Amino acid sequence: MGAILSLQITIFALVAVGFAVRRLGLVGEQGQRNLNDLVIYCILPCNILKAFAGDVGGGGFSAYLGIFGISLGLQAFCVAYGKLVFRKEAPGRRKCLEYGTICSNAGFLGNPIAEGLYGAEGLALASVYLIPQRVMMWGAGLPVFSGERDWRASVKKVVTHPCILACVLGILRMGTGVQLPEAVMGTVNALGNCNTAMSMLVIGMILAQIDLKTLWDPTVLKYSLHRLVILPLLVYLVCRLLPVSRTVLGVTVVLAAMPAGATTSILAEKYRMEPEFATKLVIFSTLLSLPTVALWSFFLG
Repeated sequence: MGAILSLQITIFALVAVGFAVRRLGLVGEQGQRNLNDLVIYCILPCNILKAFAGDVGGGGFSAYLGIFGISLGLQAFCVAYGKLVFRKEAPGRRKCLEYGTICSNAGFLGNPIAEGLYGAEGLALASVYLIPQRVMMWGAGLPVFSGERDWRASVKKVVTHPCILACVLGILRMGTGVQLPEAVMGTVNALGNCNTAMSMLVIGMILAQIDLKTLWDPTVLKYSLHRLVILPLLVYLVCRLLPVSRTVLGVTVVLAAMPAGATTSILAEKYRMEPEFATKLVIFSTLLSLPTVALWSFFLG
């Protein structure tokens, strides 16, 4: 629980720094946009490559195959779930809610929590679980914001996106076992390690432009209920019916209970789709995940 609390405090401390930097005028509007693009087109792809380069040994092939299949099914379900549950929301908000349902913060928060609860095996299973999410968050998530109606143009835009290319390269590297030169991986790792700090700084800058009196929003509470309670509960009930180990069940449920991913705000800012509302989703769901993740961890033993 101490590790979970430490991670949450780190997130909010980084957001606070971004907030202060923007309010003090150290970074202007154009600088904020440039940082946003830097995260999307450079730092995030490196972070994805870095994640795929990790060791996922241990736990057995059947466990990996099982958690991969569950994650793949969950991602497909989340696409339909977000469209159904938030269909009555205004277009800009609906896009943020749909993307936030597809993309959680499982990469940053989920990995250390899975490792803390289930050790090295939990971390390895979490790495495999995240593969479909990393692909879906750009393959199905990016078109949510880009709004491409021409499917050919949409597919072209998605498959040429640096984050999609990073996913493909990562999967190929993991499948073939090809080792990149040490200098190349050193550069990728150095840039990828900046992801959390830079993403949270950008979120803090977006937050600095919001009237703090308007932070409370019932729709954000509704989203958090679905993201942190209902979705993981559905995952738990389904996994109880499947022939999976207790560790696979626990890792799957914990990662399904993560708050909105930081890329929700990043892409909302990029495509001018209610970035202030998207930031509320990230901030509030992360804050509310403090007690809910702790309760899920206790429930799962």
